[in-house]
Amino acid sequence: MKNIIVGIDFSASSLNALKHAIAISIKTHGRLHLVWVKTPSFTNKVSREQMKKAMQKVQKALDDLIVETKREVPKNEVLSVILDGKTSTELTKYAANFAESIIVIGTHGMSGQDVFAGSNAMKAVGLTTVPILILREDVKINRDLVQILVPIDSSFETLQKMKFATRIAKAFAAKILLLGLNNPPSAEIKHTITVQLQHASTMCKDAKIRHAVTAVDVTGNATEAIINYAQDKDINLIIVMREEEDDFSNFWVGSDTRRMVNTSPMPIVVIPNVNYFAVSK
Repeated sequence: MKNIIVGIDFSASSLNALKHAIAISIKTHGRLHLVWVKTPSFTNKVSREQMKKAMQKVQKALDDLIVETKREVPKNEVLSVILDGKTSTELTKYAANFAESIIVIGTHGMSGQDVFAGSNAMKAVGLTTVPILILREDVKINRDLVQILVPIDSSFETLQKMKFATRIAKAFAAKILLLGLNNPPSAEIKHTITVQLQHASTMCKDAKIRHAVTAVDVTGNATEAIINYAQDKDINLIIVMREEEDDFSNFWVGSDTRRMVNTSPMPIVVIPNVNYFAVSK
């Protein structure tokens, strides 16, 4: 990833997200963008003079973060950006300007009080045209990225996530676990999943990525099956495609994606159903 865009609101969860973004930057030599958004609710609460002082404090806090971050990545570029508008809209629009970018945000899930909690995180997932990494505050960066879970379903677009998966796996020398989801476990679906897994495995081999292949029958909640498997295998990261509920809009995020983002105890990368590597600088 050449550009790592980190949503900053100075909450514990966003600072934890920054730690993970730094880890990615170390491995990929990517440029770090620390992005703070001045929202309408922030603007409407204070007078013009108070706003001036508040913005000076924000800039000072961002400058301090840059100094701290540069200690971790002294050879990589780190910059701060202040945007004006709705958080999810401005963050995703900004990220779309850069080639091979990824957004990194922290969240408490649906119960959080920070800027990226609950609905705002989902809005960012729905709007983004680049991969987005979402992680909870309690997901600590205390070990290397060793195992990456890539669920494979019967959809046409499921293999789109493999390009990102192999790149991040190569950067961290991680192993990819390809999990075929026989959902439902009919003969036709099982055949489709077998073919999809063969293609995904070939992509791993071509990229010289260590990987393993397995399939499970799913008769209930696919999200629950994925998370249970991830916990059993001590997975560090799950990579999924964004599920669309409306073929004509990227603003409606499917229920499976929503459940995964809100309930996954481990970091999750959501890949939009677009050719994000074609985004121009």
